[in-house]
Amino acid sequence: MQLKIMPKKKCLSAGRMLLILFLSQMISALEVPLDLVQPPTITQQSPKDYIIDPRENIVIQCEAKGKPPPSFSWTRNGTHFDIDKDPLVTMKPGSGTLTINIMTEGKAETYEGVYQCTARNERGAAISNNIIIRPSRSPLWTKEKLEPIILRNGHSLVLPCRPPIGLPPPIIFWMDNSFQRLPQSERVSQGLNGDLYFSNVLPEDTREDYICYARFNHTQTIQQKQPISVKVFSVDELNDTIAANLSDTEFYGAKSYRERPPTFLTPEGNASNKEELRGNVLSLECIAEGLPTPVIYWIKEDGTLPINRTFYRNFKKTLQIIQVSEADSGNYQCIAKNALGAIHHTISVTVKAAPYWIMAPQNLVLSPGEDGTLICRANGKPKPRISWLSNGVPVEIAPDDPSRKIDGDTIIFSNVQERSSAVYQCNASNEYGYLLANAFVNVLAEPPRILTSVNTLYQVIANRPALLDCAFFGSPLPTIEWFKGAKGSALREDIYVLHENGTLEIPVAQKDSTGTYTCVARNKLGMAKNEVRLEIKDPTRIIKHPEYAVVQRGNTVSFECKVKHDETLIPTVTWLKDSGELPNDGRFHVNQDHLVITDVNDDDGGTYTCVANTTLDIVSASAVLNVVAPTPTPAPTYDVPNAPFDLELTDQLDKTVQLSWTPGDDNNSPITKFIIEYEDAMHEAGLWHHQTEVSGTQTTAQLKLSPYVNYSFRVMAVNSLGRSLPSEPSEQYLTKAAEPDQNPSFVEGLGSEPDNLVITWKPLNGFESNGPGLQYKVSWRQKDGDDEWTSVVVANVSKYIVSGTPTFVPYLIKVQALNDAGFAPEPAVIMGHSGEDLPMVAPGNVQVNVVNSTLAEVHWDPVPLKSIRGHLQGYRIYYWKEQNTSQRNRRHIEKKILTFQGSKTHGMLPGLEPFSHYTLNVRVVNGKGEGPASPDRVFNTPEGVPSAPSSLKIVNPTLDSLTLEWDPPSHPNGILTEYTLKYQPINNTHELGPLVDLKIPANKTRWTLKNLNFSTRYKFYLHAQTSAGSGNQITEEAVTTVDEAGIPPDVGAGKAMASRQVDIATQGWFIGLMCAVALLILILLIVCFIRRNKGGKYPVKEKEDAHADPEIQPMKEDDGTFGEYSDAEDHKPLKKGSRTPSDRTVKKEDSDDSLVDYGEGVNGQFNEDGSFIGQYSGKKEKEPAEGNESSEAPSPVNAMNSFV
Repeated sequence: MQLKIMPKKKCLSAGRMLLILFLSQMISALEVPLDLVQPPTITQQSPKDYIIDPRENIVIQCEAKGKPPPSFSWTRNGTHFDIDKDPLVTMKPGSGTLTINIMTEGKAETYEGVYQCTARNERGAAISNNIIIRPSRSPLWTKEKLEPIILRNGHSLVLPCRPPIGLPPPIIFWMDNSFQRLPQSERVSQGLNGDLYFSNVLPEDTREDYICYARFNHTQTIQQKQPISVKVFSVDELNDTIAANLSDTEFYGAKSYRERPPTFLTPEGNASNKEELRGNVLSLECIAEGLPTPVIYWIKEDGTLPINRTFYRNFKKTLQIIQVSEADSGNYQCIAKNALGAIHHTISVTVKAAPYWIMAPQNLVLSPGEDGTLICRANGKPKPRISWLSNGVPVEIAPDDPSRKIDGDTIIFSNVQERSSAVYQCNASNEYGYLLANAFVNVLAEPPRILTSVNTLYQVIANRPALLDCAFFGSPLPTIEWFKGAKGSALREDIYVLHENGTLEIPVAQKDSTGTYTCVARNKLGMAKNEVRLEIKDPTRIIKHPEYAVVQRGNTVSFECKVKHDETLIPTVTWLKDSGELPNDGRFHVNQDHLVITDVNDDDGGTYTCVANTTLDIVSASAVLNVVAPTPTPAPTYDVPNAPFDLELTDQLDKTVQLSWTPGDDNNSPITKFIIEYEDAMHEAGLWHHQTEVSGTQTTAQLKLSPYVNYSFRVMAVNSLGRSLPSEPSEQYLTKAAEPDQNPSFVEGLGSEPDNLVITWKPLNGFESNGPGLQYKVSWRQKDGDDEWTSVVVANVSKYIVSGTPTFVPYLIKVQALNDAGFAPEPAVIMGHSGEDLPMVAPGNVQVNVVNSTLAEVHWDPVPLKSIRGHLQGYRIYYWKEQNTSQRNRRHIEKKILTFQGSKTHGMLPGLEPFSHYTLNVRVVNGKGEGPASPDRVFNTPEGVPSAPSSLKIVNPTLDSLTLEWDPPSHPNGILTEYTLKYQPINNTHELGPLVDLKIPANKTRWTLKNLNFSTRYKFYLHAQTSAGSGNQITEEAVTTVDEAGIPPDVGAGKAMASRQVDIATQGWFIGLMCAVALLILILLIVCFIRRNKGGKYPVKEKEDAHADPEIQPMKEDDGTFGEYSDAEDHKPLKKGSRTPSDRTVKKEDSDDSLVDYGEGVNGQFNEDGSFIGQYSGKKEKEPAEGNESSEAPSPVNAMNSFV
């Protein structure tokens, strides 16, 4: 038995995802071996935007493969580039790569332009991307005279950099004359434009060498700006002499030193816009000045920042989101806060997208006469335009190909011939870029070949997946079969998985998976095969792990690591300390199973890991070494710290407070940090939240507060052994109310009825309300109208319903929070829709294409968008099978429904019944429900193969004939044309004889076979046929009766003929024997009757013996014959409670089942499959080789033998 590749949908466990990703890379376009004729394929090319170093020769790469080898040509700025006319340009032999020699003469600027390479052979032409060549530039700074900057302590300052424009742009950094980077902090930092920003200056900022540097990596040069001198004066230094010689205008700002709330240095205003391309890094920047130094926070309005793609740079002044996508569009808000206030700036981000592949076209290998498709699908924002080229020429002006049909992003090929071979280019472009992909159509007729090396050995660890490769090629595409062992032992599909690239996967390889596997590739032109070997190895295990150790300084410690491994693999054992190599120290000794460290010191503490690896697997185990001081007497107690105490609140301001405490005992393990938590007794009494953490050396903390919160604080101490109990809570401190600093989130506008708009939002919690009297200002207006905003103020709820709206109209919505102290910042505007209504129009032009007897394809025209009156959910097909008059009266017509999501205009109807009459209609579906149905469309399915005949039984067995009766198939699936009956004899060793094949008219359900061998078992196979083919078969076995003397047919022809004429029932000896048997049975019955009635009761032993075997049946009263005996295998046991009592009557209270229910009543002469019930004999017959069991027909001779 072989296992064939049959693509199926499978449910995959998460543990196999990496394996599937690996296989998905292998199952790409079919690779054509290079010894076969094929069109060119570009294998290497320079990048689209190619910035070159003007000091080096220009190399423009273009490599391609093909058979015959391709020739190369170039265009420059859209016209042919004749390299033979330019002595500085050479082309690499056998390649299209250009080298432009500008090191000896010539200038790089001369060769700026757009280049494109073409690789061509007799099968087609492939083209490269447009390669834009530009030389890098690193210009000098323009000369400028920079005046010293003098300003007072606490003022803000911006030092401009304004680097020269280079190609590519330079990297900016600030250093001093000693080439030391200037320190940066939350107060002093460099912006994205290169400027150096000071939120406030300090006297230590005074220096004369603030220098901006620009590094041009492409040319490896660094340019520097003239140094900038900054002098910062404190108030104490402004004596009368300075005041007499300097005017206020010579200072940056005339105000004296004082604290102030934040203002933004960049960006300017309350809002700004930012546009970024999909896949790039989105960088948003907010730098604020103020005193004390402001802290920057970032939020995304109506959304959350992506956790795994968000990073904060430059002391949280820069927000970066990597791999940005369209979902990242929206409003981002930066908030600058200090003790005196907070300001906000909203950045509206729009993410555009250069084209990106959804499905790039893949090379297509077809055999003559086959069909195929090239699909080119890309997305972008805006949506890219798809255009096709053939051999580098727009397909509209390319030579016509009758096998080719273009349908948007798809090229359909039908009945291809060798002349259909070509290279097609798909170009997807929008204003932000383009994609270009080459894909050839190669028409070949090639027998299969297997590309995997012969007798490849695979070694796999037990209980892990095993992958056996069978890379192949052929045209038409070959089918792949796998065999195991030299004799081709069966591979069960529940153990093995076959992938489309030919790889055989054993999901969980076991020891018995070891062996030789054969891969066979077949197509109509031939066959190829290859053998590979698989060996399963035992896993490497660490049976003795290193253990945690606490060692005093100066002592010796030993870690043990004992490894068990496969005897054919050699493990390597390595020791690591804290994930790095062991120290190069003679105190560390490694032998076969141990790591020994002598004279342990404090630096030896850490995690030690034993790593054992072979060529197939790797395992590890770790243990921690804790080095402690020599134990004094008595030994110290190590424990978590005691709880802090004496909490006190001081410096109580509106938005800050100072908390101080006294630490508890550290219990011989130093306190590493303190954790401060707060409780809001007003809004969430009893619930403690994390406030901040401070170093273990601090006993005070400046805490930032929110408005309108009734604070209590508590402190916990932490050391290496854990966390202390919380301290007692501090006194309560209620902060003043303020206006909300944020608006409700998750604002949505959806209609529940056709004439309303339901606006919902997530309300602010009590902590976020910032004050009493929390309400919401709900505003709305139609998006496409000129109406003013309509607003209403509602209580602290989460929903407002606008009535009387038009059906399904877009609305602009905003919800603003307010309390008794004022309004929150201006909220973001979101778009919603009023309620939907049922669609008004049915899909038109419904067409049905019957694909085969069980599958049909339905096409329809989309309905106009305005008539949908809601969000398009998809289209729904109702279809049902028409019944004839009798069936229609018996049961209700069952309608089936298939829904196709989105704007699809076609779909497949699977699971149809062959040779049936169907009706269907189509309806459009929106969020409200279904629209009207399209006019009913009627179609018929063609004939299919029938099911097996409903039953088959053999009646009237004689010496040389058997009569077969059967019922037609329950599902003819068409018009029956004939029955095919096959039969063959089975000898005593269950070997099958020659097969006889008969054709029987379709109107027959009974057939008699004559001239059969007597006393012979036959096996019968019967199946029906329609014009579509043969159906499944039903099988049965039966035995012809024997002659009078049991003489085989091959012993004496004369005797055989004579014996066939004898009627055994008329023989005198037989009649006498039957009378004797009847008399003997009568005597036995009389004796039993006397014993039963004598005394009225049995002894216990006799009663048990009488009921020991329920399968020994009494005589049958209806025909007077003896009850049949059988082995336990030949009869089903009677159901509980069905045993027949001694008076041969079945009591109602014992069982309602009759013997007829079990095939043993009056008509119980046949088993459930229709075969005769076998007679009991001294020797047990062997079971037949296959099919349903049957026994020989009962005969008087067999009845006699049963008593011998």
